[in-house]
This record gives sequence, C-alpha cells and structure tokens, in this order.
Amino acid sequence: MGMLKEFKAFAMKGNLVDIAVGFVMGSAFAKVVSSFTGGIVSPLIGLVAETDMKAFKWVVSAGSPEVKDETGKVISEAVPEVAVLWGEFLTYTLDFIIVAFVMFMVIKGVNRMKKKEEPAPAPDPGPSEKDLLTEIRDLLKK
Repeated sequence: MGMLKEFKAFAMKGNLVDIAVGFVMGSAFAKVVSSFTGGIVSPLIGLVAETDMKAFKWVVSAGSPEVKDETGKVISEAVPEVAVLWGEFLTYTLDFIIVAFVMFMVIKGVNRMKKKEEPAPAPDPGPSEKDLLTEIRDLLKK
C-alpha cells in the first residue's frame, strides 16, 4: 500500500497535472496548425506551383503497371512508384515550426506575467570579529 500512496502523491503534484493539461492542449493546437497549413498555406503555395504542396515529390523510380496478355493472364506484376515525398516533409516541418514558435511565445508571456521574485534580504551577519574581540577585552578589564 505504501507504493500506491506514493504514486498518488506523485500523480497529484501540481506540476504533473500542469504537464498533462499542457500536453492535451498542445495536441489539440497541433491539429489546428495542421489544418491551417493543410487548408490555407498549402493551397496558397499550390496556386504558385500549380499543385498541392504535399504533392511535391522526387520520383526515384516511376514504376510500371500490370501487363496482361489478350487472354487476361498477367505477364508482369505492377511495380509501385518509388518517390521521396519532400512536399509532405516540408508541410510537417512547417507545422512543427509554427507550433514551436507559438509555444515559445506562450512560455515567454507566462514568464513575463510571473511576479518578479524579490531577492531575499541578506541574513543579519551579526557582530563582526573585531566587535567580538572588543567586547571580550572590555569584559576582561572588569
């Protein structure tokens, strides 16, 4: 039972709950950004390039269709296209940059809003060594 109590105390700490809330919000925000890049940015770039940004690719091997003879018997199997999908990579990289920038701005705003902690006053150093020696001397004179 001790481990269960310890886990409950760990799970209910404020920082862990804050992280969980942040994770859920970040996940939802990532979907919003993906929708933004996929629905707004990619089509605008597509207007210039005359294709969707995700469709940008470098074809390594064009592949070939399935070939059949006149009886319908398959002579050669279809070979799929081999391509590097750099447009899709670019889209996801843009998503990441937008999310990272917004998270940076949020953290910067939160840090600015935090109350500036005043430095703790220095502890009273007490009497100096010279003062103590003077006091001892005066006590010994009596």
